[in-house]
Parts: sequence; structure tokens; C-alpha cells
Amino acid sequence: MSTETLPYSPGVVEEPEGKTNRAYLPMYRIIMWDDNVTTMEFVIRILITLMGKEYSTAEKLMYEIHLQGSATVATMPLEQAEFKVDQVHCAAAMEEFPFTCTIEQA
Repeated sequence: MSTETLPYSPGVVEEPEGKTNRAYLPMYRIIMWDDNVTTMEFVIRILITLMGKEYSTAEKLMYEIHLQGSATVATMPLEQAEFKVDQVHCAAAMEEFPFTCTIEQA
């Protein structure tokens, strides 16, 4: 096969030593907010089941949320963060809790 029929093949661009360009997705923090209705048990359960936390970590985060009014519970790319927040809000709505989470850029 002749090389004239092959598709265009770009050349390799060599980067100077020590310089590596990487494109990462921007990260976002999931923040859980305290309220006077949602139970501590529910918050711990959400942190374990939806956020993948160990029980002791979930308990510490729950107390941070309760005592300080809010806590950052996870940091991830935007699409994943939005999905997790939707899951939390759906779970809270099913149990009739006004529990809220927000997302902010890290």
C-alpha cells in the first residue's frame, strides 16, 4: 500500500525535559448543611452509603456538620458531584427531611 493513501499522521511533538502538560477536570466540593429536622442517623447513613465513607469518618463528619453548620464531605469532578447531590436530595425527600447539599468549585 502506498503511503499516499494513508490518512494524515501528525508528527510527535517533544516537550522539553521536566515540562509535562496534563489536562485535569476541575474539582468541586460537596458541602452538607445542618438543619434542625434531619436526624444524625440519616446523615451518617448517607455518608456511608452514598459517599463511601467508613463509619468512624461518617460520624466525625456528621458532628462537624451538626456543630459547625456545614462540612465538606467529598471533592470530585462536577458531573459526579451533581449526581451525588441529586442522590442525597432524593434520599432526603423520600424520608421527608429538608437536608441539603451544595457544590462549589474547589
